[in-house]
Amino acid sequence: MSSKTNAVRLLETAGIRYELREYEVDEQDVSAEHVAETLGLPLETLYKTLVLKGNKDAYIVAVIPGNAHLDLKKLAKASGNKNCEMLPMKDLLTVTGYIRGGCSPIGMKKQFPTFIEEAAQLETLIAVSAGKRGLQMVLNPVDLANIAHADWSDLIGY
Repeated sequence: MSSKTNAVRLLETAGIRYELREYEVDEQDVSAEHVAETLGLPLETLYKTLVLKGNKDAYIVAVIPGNAHLDLKKLAKASGNKNCEMLPMKDLLTVTGYIRGGCSPIGMKKQFPTFIEEAAQLETLIAVSAGKRGLQMVLNPVDLANIAHADWSDLIGY
C-alpha cells in the first residue's frame, strides 16, 4: 500500500472507517470527472476540495461534488465574508501542503474554515482526496465533516 498521508493518519488516529482507492494518475487530466471515471465512481459522490481567499478569512475550504460548480456568493455568505475568490494555484502547496489534484480537506498545514456541500449528507459514502494524486479515500460524509471541523452549507451554483 502507498505511504500514509497526513489525511490518512488523522483518520486512523480518530478511529474513522475509510477505504483507500488508488488510481493511475494522468498528469494531463487531474479533473474530478477523470478520477471518478477511472475509479468507477458516480461523479456526484466524488468530492473536490477547493481553497479560496476571503476578505475576512485568509483562507476558506469548500468541498463540493465533482459534477458541481461552486457559487462564490453562497460560500462568502456561509463563511461570513463579503466576498471570496479562488486561491491562485501557485499558492496551493505553500498554504495547504497539498498540490492540485491531491488536496484533501483533512490534514492541511493549518485548520481553515471548511464548508461541505449540504447534499453530501444524503450520501452514505463519498470520496475525497487522501492527500496526494492517485489516492482517494471513501468515507461517511458525517465522519468527514467531524474530522475536518466542517459546516454543512448550500454551496452549489448552476
